[in-house]
Amino acid sequence: MSAISNTIEISRSPDEVFTYVTDPTHLPEWQDSAVSAVPMGDLPVHVGSQVIVTRKVGKRRIPTKMEFTELDRPRSWHLHGIDGPVRPEVQGTIEPLDGGARSRVTLSVDFEGHGLGRALVPLAVKPMVRREMPRSEEKLKHLLEHTAA
Repeated sequence: MSAISNTIEISRSPDEVFTYVTDPTHLPEWQDSAVSAVPMGDLPVHVGSQVIVTRKVGKRRIPTKMEFTELDRPRSWHLHGIDGPVRPEVQGTIEPLDGGARSRVTLSVDFEGHGLGRALVPLAVKPMVRREMPRSEEKLKHLLEHTAA
């Protein structure tokens, strides 16, 4: 399947953006479908850290265990879904702009369906993410530019 990707520019340094987006406790603040994100261990996260992300899909709440498989501060991160019917692959990259005063953030998400998830991915999940991702990135931009990071 093809990944869904979106890019936005944020008037914050790459380090500030990286710190915020890789702290799973912030996920429900900027992603509409995220109901909760509970780290399974201490923060800050590291490669191997796991988090239970619960998302609202339609009227259902679906938990998924995710694992950080890459953290290259302040340039990139990667999360991999390790259980549940829909297992996301999330790749984030941050490029410095204006000498590091601003950032270009690109999020790319793809999904692997298991069991019922095979039908859910193309019928419900991908259309929802295509609608939500631009709003989520705008919320991320607003939160980082108008509040203390």
